Amino acid sequence: MKKVVGESLDSLAGYSLVEAPTPEPGPGQVRLRVTDCGLGYVDALVALGRYQVKPPLPHTPGQEVAGVVDALGEGVAGLAPGDRVMATVAGGFADLALAPAVACTRLPANMTSGQAAGFRINHLTALHGLEHRAALRPGETLLVLGAAGGVGTAAVQVGKILGARVIACASTPEKRVFAAACGADATLDTEGEGWRDRLKALCGGKGPDVIFDPVCGPLFEPAFRSLAWGGRHLVVGFAGGPIPALPANLPLMKGAALTGVDVRQFLLFEGPRAAEALDRLLAWVAEGRLSPPEGRRFALADYGPALEFALSGQGLGKTLVGAGA
Repeated sequence: MKKVVGESLDSLAGYSLVEAPTPEPGPGQVRLRVTDCGLGYVDALVALGRYQVKPPLPHTPGQEVAGVVDALGEGVAGLAPGDRVMATVAGGFADLALAPAVACTRLPANMTSGQAAGFRINHLTALHGLEHRAALRPGETLLVLGAAGGVGTAAVQVGKILGARVIACASTPEKRVFAAACGADATLDTEGEGWRDRLKALCGGKGPDVIFDPVCGPLFEPAFRSLAWGGRHLVVGFAGGPIPALPANLPLMKGAALTGVDVRQFLLFEGPRAAEALDRLLAWVAEGRLSPPEGRRFALADYGPALEFALSGQGLGKTLVGAGA
């Protein structure tokens, strides 16, 4: 089998595509033939040593995959060779990967491998943030920043299903067209001058009720200042670079909340609730109510350009590495 291995996190030069022994599943594990691995901004940061937590070496990037069950370890029930699944793994840039059976979820028949590889983390983040943390209500206005990225498109789509009017904010015309195709009711640019006035016009003279913000960049404070009374600003990530600060009087003046959304801790501390949320999301896919877009796909051998692309902010949806199925 082939896998990408990094002996150093200093640069892409520390990585290579190597031949490796076929892994054997242990008790409670399954072996997957990986068809696609989802690659997000944070995955690329980790791979290049730019994240706050450094992975142990040697490092194989990728943790969210879609694939086909290839072999079962002792004690695994409920899965069979040939099943199409999404899974969490340690090292998805590979032909084969091991995953705990409990981390594998069967795919709806109408879900593609590319959709599944970028689904679990992004869509759980969107649903957890919008429903559990912001208590988004039907008829409210939702502003999604970074709306053409993986988690941004998930928020656009989930927000629509929850009954919101969605405004998608993105930096280029291409990204705004993409966000509109994902279901956004209106789109907005990111140019600072006059931005709040343009947002207010799109909100019918007031402001958004909820902001979903995986960027937390230059528009962080202007967006918060634009919230309607009782608004909720969700802090999802920091793709915009340096972490911004907010004057403490603003939440008081707006009657507003600044709320964190951390899907990894949601999975850790509220596992049963997270499992129920994933089941709901997949039911929406099976019913045809939710159809996640596929991002640009790179072959495994093109892992370097894939990592650079994921870091560039140019992608539409979540970047994929793999042959697809």
